[in-house]
Amino acid sequence: MAEYSKIAKGHFTSTGFAKAINLPFQPDYVEFINYTVANSAVASQNIARGFWDVSMGQGFAVIEGYNATPALIFDTVTTNGISSFSAGISLQYGAVVQHGGSPVSDFSISKASPAVVTTVGNHGLQTGDVIVFQNLAETSTTGMNQIAGIPFMITRTAATTFTINWDTSGSNYTAFNTATSTGNIGSYKKVLFPNIYFPGEIVVSAVTTGTTTTISTASQHNYVVGQEVGFRIPGVWGTTQLNELPNNTIPGSPIYGYVISVTDAQNFVVNINSTGFTAFNVNQPFVSAVGLTFPQVIAAGDVNTGGVQISSGSPLYPSPQFSFATLNDSSTINGPAIQGAFVNNTRQGFIIGAGAGTVLTTGSLVGAAGNVIYWRAFLSDLAVN
Repeated sequence: MAEYSKIAKGHFTSTGFAKAINLPFQPDYVEFINYTVANSAVASQNIARGFWDVSMGQGFAVIEGYNATPALIFDTVTTNGISSFSAGISLQYGAVVQHGGSPVSDFSISKASPAVVTTVGNHGLQTGDVIVFQNLAETSTTGMNQIAGIPFMITRTAATTFTINWDTSGSNYTAFNTATSTGNIGSYKKVLFPNIYFPGEIVVSAVTTGTTTTISTASQHNYVVGQEVGFRIPGVWGTTQLNELPNNTIPGSPIYGYVISVTDAQNFVVNINSTGFTAFNVNQPFVSAVGLTFPQVIAAGDVNTGGVQISSGSPLYPSPQFSFATLNDSSTINGPAIQGAFVNNTRQGFIIGAGAGTVLTTGSLVGAAGNVIYWRAFLSDLAVN
């Protein structure tokens, strides 16, 4: 092995969707084996293992799997294969989903709490993915432009439906459909690498007042118990008493709350007694949608409590984690940090996609949900072509 070559290995349980692996380098060669397939009876269309070299191009792979006979054959993947990635300091987006597109040719958004998005065609999203809508005007005076521009974590309910954590049942919202909207406008796109910084700034979707205050968010908040947070809530949204400034008791001193419990990835409770505060209002008028400033909750400071307790055999301060859905399920490549601190989450690594082969057309590179995948990734010193 040359001096600067790098090797990493690991395993994961497939969800049936593309899997991103964070590494301290961008590999130029990746290989994997589906242990579940290898340890099971031979079945048509099962992909047993795969290989990728950066020279093939991003999203390609060579695979080995079973055809209809079934016989073990080699095949290639040309779309949604294996690729490397580097998430920089700005957000990167996937393809725009809109009227006439593929595999989703149209979508609609219901008046409901939470709002339900129905797609014409398989949306390919999974719980924890983040999307952003644009141009949600059903007509020149109706629609859902009030939610355009908000990063939403989706909750998958079926291959053609998902929900977003927002109440669109109010009188100022009109059910939206790209197929019937004026000019067939309306689109959404996936945020490929969300949480570039975390805990980050998060849009508030609901506030429940009381002796403590429950906050719901449009995307993953990534907060931990003990987290210090502040609020930025413009007057039209109602609950301005939560705002950091002004502090009428100590002029110039911001008002912060502390997270006392975390319900899930999009709900948490702070220790602020909000009894009697103005009600939160998401029923914003359509005419005010353009230029609307969204309510936010933000992490305060760069050193917060909430660190993992030190125990025998554990690191003093483990690498901070971020959550795609309901669990802190993905470590960063950063060095030691206190859990709950504001962290730069720039990251890199590789993705095993859910693409099929040119012959094994119904197989999936990443396998079926529950399959155990073992992988190795390499970065070479020298490429001799």
